[in-house]
Amino acid sequence: MKAIVYEKYGPPDVLQLKEVEKPVPKENQVLVKVHAASANALDWRPFTSPIIVRLVRGGLLKPKDTSLGADIAGTVEAVGSDVTEFQPGDEVFGVCGGSFAEYALARETKLARKPANVSFQAAAAVPVAAFTALQGLRDKGQIQAGQKVLIQGASGGVGTFAVQIAKSFGAEVTAVCSTRNLDMVRSIGADHVIDYTQQDFTRNGQQYDLILAVNGYHPILDYRRALSSRGVYVVAGGSLAQIFEGMLLGPLVSRVGTKKMGSMGIATTPKTDLLVIKELLEAGKLVPVIDKSYPLSEAAEAIRYLIEEHARGKVVITVQS
Repeated sequence: MKAIVYEKYGPPDVLQLKEVEKPVPKENQVLVKVHAASANALDWRPFTSPIIVRLVRGGLLKPKDTSLGADIAGTVEAVGSDVTEFQPGDEVFGVCGGSFAEYALARETKLARKPANVSFQAAAAVPVAAFTALQGLRDKGQIQAGQKVLIQGASGGVGTFAVQIAKSFGAEVTAVCSTRNLDMVRSIGADHVIDYTQQDFTRNGQQYDLILAVNGYHPILDYRRALSSRGVYVVAGGSLAQIFEGMLLGPLVSRVGTKKMGSMGIATTPKTDLLVIKELLEAGKLVPVIDKSYPLSEAAEAIRYLIEEHARGKVVITVQS
């Protein structure tokens, strides 16, 4: 089978389409014939980022895991002996390692049946970004109905899901994005929009009960100023400097007063949350925004576009028709 691999660190050009051995499922695994996958920051950071990220992934001079891709949608090809929920032919979506390939292995607990009202491409666009949005808002942000919630970076992969998930909780949502994306974030449910090229939301006098910074760049005290008296600020992405500021300075700033600030860390992928996301998709409360689709052979171009062009919503990799 064909798969995207990288055998050294560097720019997206290091990605190669190679012939590799088709995997065989173990007892609790499902072999999925991949129809589509999607690109996330966690896909490109391991081979383009500083040494600290490489150490986390395990491989200082060269990668130990050369596969790529986490989001997946496809049909079940085969199942391990302990798998009870799925059988060959089932349409599924979820997360696994190495989804930039014609076939990929996933644990049974990391998959759910694909909603009938959602295409394979749309389903593949969802998991990692939606997990991040859901857990940042619900678990770290403790979102409540009626709250004023601001999503910074609202037009990206996580941001577009965050706007819709916040609305599903009954929040009043303000979306921060660039001029070209204002109409799009309105179309997915934002109550208010702020063009960050024209206005700095941390200095306009407005305050919010919850700020989710998906692509943040302000100093942490600026975010604190934009919070209501018991507001919560959550870093869910952005530059490594922004993430570390939330992790390290957030807890210290939170000791003074009643405002809480911090980082959500890395999203987890529990089956319970995948089923929550599935229900939102089936109800039409979560509609993936897809900027571009690329064939598997052009995965390097897809990653380059994601890095350089600030994709609107998600970038999808199509594998099987």
